Amino acid sequence: MSNIENLFDINKVLRSSFLTLKNTNTEKKIDLIFEMDTTIPRELRGNDIVFERLLTTILTFIYQNTHSHEILLSLSAPEDFLYEEFISFKIKNSEIPREKILAFLETGLGNTLQTLEGKIVNDKEVDIHLEIPFTIGELGFRRHYRLPTKSMLDKKVLLIVKSENLGRSITKMFKYFPYDVEVKHTENGVDLSVYDLLIIEENLVNESFIKKVQEIQEKENLKFVILGAGQVSVNTAGAVVYTHLLKPVTQESIFELILSIFDANAKSMKVKPTPVESINIERNVDTAYIPKTPTFQDNSQESSALSHLIEEKKGKHTFVLDTRQGLENAKKMGATYSDALEEFLDSFGKSDLYFRQIANEKSSHKIKEFCIDLEKQAKLIGAEGMLKFTDIISLIFVYDKLDMLPIYPGRYHMELQKLIGEIKKYLHIR
Repeated sequence: MSNIENLFDINKVLRSSFLTLKNTNTEKKIDLIFEMDTTIPRELRGNDIVFERLLTTILTFIYQNTHSHEILLSLSAPEDFLYEEFISFKIKNSEIPREKILAFLETGLGNTLQTLEGKIVNDKEVDIHLEIPFTIGELGFRRHYRLPTKSMLDKKVLLIVKSENLGRSITKMFKYFPYDVEVKHTENGVDLSVYDLLIIEENLVNESFIKKVQEIQEKENLKFVILGAGQVSVNTAGAVVYTHLLKPVTQESIFELILSIFDANAKSMKVKPTPVESINIERNVDTAYIPKTPTFQDNSQESSALSHLIEEKKGKHTFVLDTRQGLENAKKMGATYSDALEEFLDSFGKSDLYFRQIANEKSSHKIKEFCIDLEKQAKLIGAEGMLKFTDIISLIFVYDKLDMLPIYPGRYHMELQKLIGEIKKYLHIR
């Protein structure tokens, strides 16, 4: 392994690499799909900064040279991820000439793959095949996503998408829990009444389909979700849309989707353990799902547990700006620390106004994307206080307590002002 080991969420690294290239992606209209095996741990230990740089370099090459409008990045790992294992990353059907790909693999990756102690696999069936060793985040922790209650398990899902790759990848992610997923490429002739959850791509939605959904929702508790990039305006008047699932989908975004749309059922049952002490579902075990811990009996206890977790995080000592860590991070990225600080000021100097707006709107996907961007930049410069802030916002989403958001624009403003003050002091800016 590389000599730098941080604990990181692989879903966030994948999403962050995508967001770095979001403008290019939008311009070329490329649909990036992550196909994640259920064996991929949620949390890993390794050099996540270099890992993200490697992914971004590869995707940049693909975006610049492909003529395809769909790129599939497949991730797989051994069934028993006990300690340190290789995770396999594959890209195929990129429509890029083989000789151009080989030239890129020989020279285009620089020292990043070597730093990660990864290797290029000679595989004629795929365009790019890399294997990189990572250590599991927590030894013996085989189940990486835990649903709070038994009532959230075993739902029946209808997925209506154009792409076979997209359908297969999302199906694999839902089956982790396990959900019964049926994939269709059109809504014609489908009986919607037999499903708990309906997910359809935004460009497949039409007026007659919305009417059909509305009729079913008047009789059945059908959860309706729109899948897309969040850039297409979809007229869903008449039907209840529970949320939007943003592309590219990761295992964690499916997990968060289930929490957000089925949490109401859990609350009505008045049963919800803490995320740390939730149901542990072991893979390939046919026994009943048994809660391992006491459950909360009402929402006040649930809120109390969340408040306790937030106070714990707030109580941990952190630096507003750890310049030593920031200098190390910038060096690994091949950047100067002062440039990284100036870039943060340019990007987030007045972001408290934007955060207040999206928090007032309770726009889940905008807040999540904002926090991913903020976390990435804060981590680079060593802004520990800001990282603690994004962790707290994540807890609010896990517990689906968006009613707590109104107090956080003010707290973000104060945290941002402290950080800007430290940055200006370092840069000798008045």
